[in-house]
Amino acid sequence: MFLLHDFTPIGYVECSQRYRYEAARQASIAPDNEGWIQLVDDENLRLGLRGIDGFERVWIVYELHLNERWHPLVQPPRADADRLGVFATRSPHRPNRIGLSCVRLLGVEADRLHVGQHDLLDGTPVLDIKPYVPYADAFPEARAGWIDACEEAVYALTVDPRAQQQIDWVRDQAGWDLKNFLQVQLRTDPTHAERKRIVSHGDGYRIAFRTWRIEYAVDETARRVEVQRVYTGYKAEELVEGCEDRYGDKDAHRAFVEEYGD
Repeated sequence: MFLLHDFTPIGYVECSQRYRYEAARQASIAPDNEGWIQLVDDENLRLGLRGIDGFERVWIVYELHLNERWHPLVQPPRADADRLGVFATRSPHRPNRIGLSCVRLLGVEADRLHVGQHDLLDGTPVLDIKPYVPYADAFPEARAGWIDACEEAVYALTVDPRAQQQIDWVRDQAGWDLKNFLQVQLRTDPTHAERKRIVSHGDGYRIAFRTWRIEYAVDETARRVEVQRVYTGYKAEELVEGCEDRYGDKDAHRAFVEEYGD
């Protein structure tokens, strides 16, 4: 019997994604989002980055810091898959809270990395950084077990021009990246209400992101999701001045309603 080493983070992730439902299932299918890995203040760690700027991708080893428990059996995010052992999946609910992601390396500064197409969350403790080496890390012909047997429909995302304005407003004024959220959640199973905060709404659907709501239509033939509008999840009476503001965001919603009337 031996004792495991106590790992110390070498840095932390800085990005706009803060909640698990904003992170893609895999970095390789993540939206074209960006973030930073800020190293802790240590000259040796800064020296450790020498030469990494020549790589297009890097592996990030990190702690899944938001998970408290693990599950031996998990339900894969595929409608036709049965419950499987955690070691046969990429579920984040693992015996040891260790995550592994291959992300794009966009740039290197003295003590931090600019990364893209990631599935990380803000504040994630980073344990190690390794270069992605295609000849050693890529095995495109390898069998993928149960995944090979599951056909997954992938939907493209289109956004109405006015809805894009609203998405940009929420990002700039309220600090939430709704575009990333929609690309993550609606890429597959865009009508799956059991797993996502989705409800039927008229001829389309509505998905909730915290206190915001987004309406969209689904074209099954073209495998396309069409985002139509963004609006507040608060009722008019809940936005009256002096009402309880549990999430501290009602000023942003009042300004949004004044701007768009939604």
